[in-house]
Amino acid sequence: MRPAHLEPLRDYYPPGSVGRKAVVFGKHAMVSTQHPAVTDAAVAVLREGGTAIDALIAACLVQATVAQELTNHAGTVTVLHYQRATGRFQQLNSPGRVVPGLAPFRPLPVVPGTYSAQQPGAGAVVPGFMPALARCYADHARLPWARLVAPALEAATEGHRISPFEYQVMAWMLPYFQWTQSGRAHFTPSGRQPQVGEVWRQPVLADTLQQLANEGPGHFISGGWARAFVERGNELGWPVRLQHLGASPPEWEDPIRFPHGPDEIVSLAAPQIQGVSLALVLGMLRELDVTSIGHYDEEPLARYFLAHVLRRVRTEVGYLNDPKVFDDPTEVMLDPGFQAGLASVIRRSVPHRDLSEHVHLTSRTPSAPVPLGTDSCEISIIDPDGNWVQAMTTLSGSGIPGEVVGGVPMTGSLTDTSLDPPQNISGWYTGGGRVRTVMGNTMVVRNGEPWLALGTPGKVEATVPQVLSNVLDFAMSPDAAEATALSMPLQADYSLPMEMSVAPGMEAGLARLGIRVTPLGLTNWHLGSFQMCWRIGDSVLAGAAGSRREGKAAGF
Repeated sequence: MRPAHLEPLRDYYPPGSVGRKAVVFGKHAMVSTQHPAVTDAAVAVLREGGTAIDALIAACLVQATVAQELTNHAGTVTVLHYQRATGRFQQLNSPGRVVPGLAPFRPLPVVPGTYSAQQPGAGAVVPGFMPALARCYADHARLPWARLVAPALEAATEGHRISPFEYQVMAWMLPYFQWTQSGRAHFTPSGRQPQVGEVWRQPVLADTLQQLANEGPGHFISGGWARAFVERGNELGWPVRLQHLGASPPEWEDPIRFPHGPDEIVSLAAPQIQGVSLALVLGMLRELDVTSIGHYDEEPLARYFLAHVLRRVRTEVGYLNDPKVFDDPTEVMLDPGFQAGLASVIRRSVPHRDLSEHVHLTSRTPSAPVPLGTDSCEISIIDPDGNWVQAMTTLSGSGIPGEVVGGVPMTGSLTDTSLDPPQNISGWYTGGGRVRTVMGNTMVVRNGEPWLALGTPGKVEATVPQVLSNVLDFAMSPDAAEATALSMPLQADYSLPMEMSVAPGMEAGLARLGIRVTPLGLTNWHLGSFQMCWRIGDSVLAGAAGSRREGKAAGF
């Protein structure tokens, strides 16, 4: 069902553009990523007989080469994998990891408008990117390692053309890298940022990728790049050691699975918060019977409930930590009775008087700052053997803040030890060093097999449940569900950051309920870019790349 206020869609934008892009179809395989070069590399691997994991490895390496405003070769990787032969779902969680026993090391100041804009600032972590690819390759790959590195090596050597979106986002994050000599040299190679339409070649990264192709992923874990990483950290005063980089390799684990109507949802388990967050949001919306009220874009009360649910869930998931260190409250949070109790509090909080005048009288009071956060890249793949992958690669959790080693830029990690950290990233400096983060990798199982895989960067704890509710509760197609207006959780001052492609009267209706809207434009790229693949019947695969950013879906 398409919300009635939306105009019929007349034109689609071409792949690689910001804007709504057409759904693509295939019979054998499907890929959706945030960059055309990444999609093309993954499809080529699948055509050569590679598995979904082969395609993922190639995609991650290319993405970290052509989209360094969003990710890099030293950041975080999470993977949700379905293996058709065994019928098993597994997750791989490989964030930048704090080093147990070493004090937090934060070499850069907290500066508004940069990656390190919030206290306590970005800290150094051990990279999780290459250990994740090493585990994936060892367990589920088919093609030679050097073949999977080749597209990224070519992109670094020959260069890639700077798009308007890449330029815009790079300009937003560039001040962070101006604090270090290596950052300035990398991102302003001719004394300025590469401009739109120019080809950006990265010879230093090309040398690193050539060694990666020759030596395998160990080059980043115990080889030449790893030694250079440790050397630079030591020069700055961080006493990291080479053995720290490979001390706790990521392991395949069981994800969360829970029912929603006739379907089953599979998502990432703790210390990732996405699975529990999804269960809580969807369960509370069910208890509030939002489908009987109307769609979030059309009925102010439905949006009111959604905003409050997202806020309350954000508080609850603060109690999730690494199950290897803490007890795990997941089972309690999945309990429908627990969800019903939370929902009842929100239901009984609805004002019974018109609060529009209050919103008008306080309209000149500044709203709470909108925590737009950092960014990432989502990847969705189905291979000809029926294996599915939904994964994320991100600059968050990458190495030494502001430094570039071997052509690999790093942002560090915004990890804090907190029940309510600004970026939902929290870690402990003893135990295993795994941090709590939120990545959106999710699948929907229908009739015993994957039916839909989706995820997004941005504020995933808020946006993924909204899109899933659109699909599962309001029977919208996945691509139409992604194109509706998305919102953040309700802020502490009763302001609601929200995209404005909503029905006329929504803002006034929310004002009557005491909520002041903070407009985020018709759409806002910080709210992500859904990469999705799904089945249509038994013989057709579909794919879509999100409207808020560049991207491309392709299949065969």
